[in-house]
Amino acid sequence: MRKLLNVLFVTSEDAYLSLDGENVVVNRDKQESGRFPLHNLSGILCFSYAGASPALMGACGKRGIDLSFCTPTGRFLARAVGEENGNVLLRREQYRIADDPRRSCQIARSMIFGKLYNARWSVERTRRDHPDRIDAERFSAVSQTLRELLPPVAEETSLDSLRGLEGTGAAAYFSVFDDMILREKEAFRFRGRNRRPPLDPVNAMLSFAYSLLASECTAALESVGLDAYVGFLHRDRPGRTSLAVDLMEELRPCYADRFVLTLINNRVLRGNDFETAGNGAVLMKDEARRAFLKAWQERKREEIRHPFLDEKLPWGLVPYVQALLLARYIREDLDAYPPFLWK
Repeated sequence: MRKLLNVLFVTSEDAYLSLDGENVVVNRDKQESGRFPLHNLSGILCFSYAGASPALMGACGKRGIDLSFCTPTGRFLARAVGEENGNVLLRREQYRIADDPRRSCQIARSMIFGKLYNARWSVERTRRDHPDRIDAERFSAVSQTLRELLPPVAEETSLDSLRGLEGTGAAAYFSVFDDMILREKEAFRFRGRNRRPPLDPVNAMLSFAYSLLASECTAALESVGLDAYVGFLHRDRPGRTSLAVDLMEELRPCYADRFVLTLINNRVLRGNDFETAGNGAVLMKDEARRAFLKAWQERKREEIRHPFLDEKLPWGLVPYVQALLLARYIREDLDAYPPFLWK
């Protein structure tokens, strides 16, 4: 199994990355500001426009270190990858499934089942932990709606109908998301999902968390030999890692959404950690982004018991385990793809 190593987050917009021996060097204003051994890294996520040297890109590709580039606000730009190490037979079977709507739906419905299941238990956790601070009857009704969607999702054979069920569940879940925010309600008011650009602090954090999760799911899929760009629920679109977006669906409520709620409710980030750009986009300030990334890395090291394997492992390895299980299903080593069911 992939070892959970550090991810190097480079947040300075003017930072340029280069290679010196077995080290990645962070340079600012032509001066070295940081040096990190490559053997300690599983990935590098760069939020700088300056870029990286070809030598470093080659070294990362050779060592299987995921090197990704995002804008300072977290929007994905590109990834540097080395020689493909995937099993050609595995990928050929992945493409056959992607070309068959019925077989695609068999995998996609498991992922959406996991998403709605995890969304329900996120709602239930708030209802259990804070009954005196929420409308318990409203939360109970949303939980019931999500529970009732699970049987039809598990039996669905049409991708379009599956998307409709997922949309119904997402609408119910996000209808109480604002009530799960328990601190600084005026600063962190959630009135619905918006993006490109995010128009409030909560959406800014959700979008940032989803970008990080998508990057990790992409690296996980490619590490087991799958093509992250060919999905089952999300169809082909130039530049989109559709299978990574598929894989992260079941992890959004329990991995990304709960993480954002924790940052707010534990006062890790405050209302004054955000600023509004001229186009109305709400952005995290530099210090807030660093605090976000530090907490994200710490969360990845927290242990959880995997429901299918019945083994303890760090949160950060969950995308890799799910990618491995998906590859085993495509190879027909498993009868069905087992989604990650959190509780």
